[in-house]
Amino acid sequence: METAGAGYLARIIGTEEDKVNCSFYFKIGACRHGDGCSRLHLKPNFSQTILLAHMYVPPNPGTDGKPVDDTESFEDFFEEMHDEMKKYGEIEDLVVCENLGDHMFGNTYIKFSSEEEAEKAFNALYGRYYGGRLVQVEYSPVTDFREARCRQHHETQCARGGYCNFMHCKEVPKHMRKYFRNSRRGDRYAGGGGGRYSSSYRGDGDEERYRDNRDDRNRGRGGGGGG
Repeated sequence: METAGAGYLARIIGTEEDKVNCSFYFKIGACRHGDGCSRLHLKPNFSQTILLAHMYVPPNPGTDGKPVDDTESFEDFFEEMHDEMKKYGEIEDLVVCENLGDHMFGNTYIKFSSEEEAEKAFNALYGRYYGGRLVQVEYSPVTDFREARCRQHHETQCARGGYCNFMHCKEVPKHMRKYFRNSRRGDRYAGGGGGRYSSSYRGDGDEERYRDNRDDRNRGRGGGGGG
């Protein structure tokens, strides 16, 4: 019978029929149960996609406790990520999650055109710091972000809000969309950039210099908004 063969097992892997491997990890590259999940998380040894876990950190809430507009902050982050990642190869997708769940908060996915390019990026980022935090880089099983995205969120409004377990992707700044191959498919969701990387911890002085450099860049492009 086919159900007992390798063909059947290959067909169901990562689907709801698979009772061994976690379908959420296979689709999303993250699972809310973490290491406590009752199913296996098949972490690839190579992939076109790398995950930088919790990479994007939005600004702190305002004095009233409400979230502040992070448009400028995200655009700077996006540009830094794009500038850094393009050193290693052609970027097909660059996706930043705005989910609030601990397992997805700030997750940034970069899909390259080949596994070799992703390997270059992985090796270059491993052990480095960004904004004073160690970069958490790993290969991701996600290669088709259409399956990972929350359709409700991007088409209407997700009933689960920020704690949905499918990706709520931040929108790519308009002036950056032309750099992505997927823009021809009308794909507006991703993220990208480079200046706060280092091979060791950077102190407050480095952060001040980064802010000064960012201010200079913003003045050069006419005030820092997203064009």
